[in-house]
Amino acid sequence: MGAALSTEAVREKANQNEMAWFVARTRYFRQEIRLRDELSRRGVDVFVPTVSARKSRGSGSFERVLAPNLVFVRATKADACMLVTHYSLPLRFVPDCATRRMMVVPDKQMDDFRRVFDLSIGEGGLVDQPLELGEKVRVTKGTLKGVEGYVEELLGRTYVVVSLIGCLWARARVPRAWLERI
Repeated sequence: MGAALSTEAVREKANQNEMAWFVARTRYFRQEIRLRDELSRRGVDVFVPTVSARKSRGSGSFERVLAPNLVFVRATKADACMLVTHYSLPLRFVPDCATRRMMVVPDKQMDDFRRVFDLSIGEGGLVDQPLELGEKVRVTKGTLKGVEGYVEELLGRTYVVVSLIGCLWARARVPRAWLERI
């Protein structure tokens, strides 16, 4: 006679097969891009926040990592664990302090965070409602349409700021007229 699974155990087993974004740290310094390329080669959806930068000497450019030692992996929990145990990739998944399980970033939050790194937007329009600094807003036009974050001003320019897991922030310049209070 088999033991009945608790509700928590059933939920955990179901979560093993759901795709999610997991936060991981690299074991070694400056390995983010190499790991991103290796995971992509294996068909894993991965995100490493980078920006293209120019070399100070000579010609050419390189990718500069904006969140050192962090890699975001979209996989099932079982596949994410297999990357470390079976393929011996130098990753450590970050635990959620509250649940002590692998930290999961909701899809909408991760999508907003990724889109903020695309800083190419066009011109704004008329401001139809005043916004307070720090107010929660949604972008209504342009490449960032639908992104939710907080409004910030710096040197007379308006930005939308997106927070990820409470310790990483990304911002993109957005015309104030493209923001609506939510």
